[in-house]
Amino acid sequence: MLQASNITFRVNGKALISDVSVSFAPGKLHLIIGPNGAGKSTLIKVLARLLRSQDGKVEYEGEDVRDASEADLARRRAVLSQAVEVAFPLTTREVVMMGRYPHFGGRPGPADEKITDELMELFDVTEFSARNYQTLSGGERQRVNFARVLAQLWRADSGTLSTSSLTPSTCRYLFLDEPLTFLDIRHQIEFMKKVRDFTDASDVVTVGVVHDLNLAARFADQIVLLNDGRVVSTGTAAEVLTAFRIREVFGVEPIFVPVNQGGIHLIFD
Repeated sequence: MLQASNITFRVNGKALISDVSVSFAPGKLHLIIGPNGAGKSTLIKVLARLLRSQDGKVEYEGEDVRDASEADLARRRAVLSQAVEVAFPLTTREVVMMGRYPHFGGRPGPADEKITDELMELFDVTEFSARNYQTLSGGERQRVNFARVLAQLWRADSGTLSTSSLTPSTCRYLFLDEPLTFLDIRHQIEFMKKVRDFTDASDVVTVGVVHDLNLAARFADQIVLLNDGRVVSTGTAAEVLTAFRIREVFGVEPIFVPVNQGGIHLIFD
């Protein structure tokens, strides 16, 4: 369980998020939505301890994340940002292997090599293995980086994305800050399905930021709607994505179109 209690983060006296309290259970996909400037990226960075809030606290399984060591966080918390820059001419495989760095000293072991190969295959980047990462397109880089991030959290004994049968003593935390940047529509859907599968594990807490309300409605178990740095609503898509809230927060008129699976598709006017 991840619990944020009354967190406020300020820059030069201006609050980017204010008095935010929200909880995120394992085994569910939690997506944060809101207009530009709502505080989405700031919130996820505070949750991942990339930023430290001036007020309130964030707890991983009841422990204040401020007290966790960098080494401990690196083994159980991974973050995929909007754009990842690599300053050195590393191969694609070396970039994916970076996700395993917190788990070995000196040289990677057989398990690290196996996990790297599995995730490169899963994200269809094996053909780029020996290629200079800097020569890849934006979408290809994003797929490589998601393989790297999952390598950081992957358990050698899991074998598949879904590991709900495992009951380890500590949770793994996956944070996704606008992960669909640079991806075409096919890879966006594939990406979200893989996130959905990984999130089914009983020891995984996944929190992401997305702009596409239809993707949030389709894939999220819980949606957190932010505006002006504050939580407007939390709950299922049906509870959060009401016509009133969409008009008030995004300033557009929604049209709700039923879909075969029982969900909704949004069109905006």
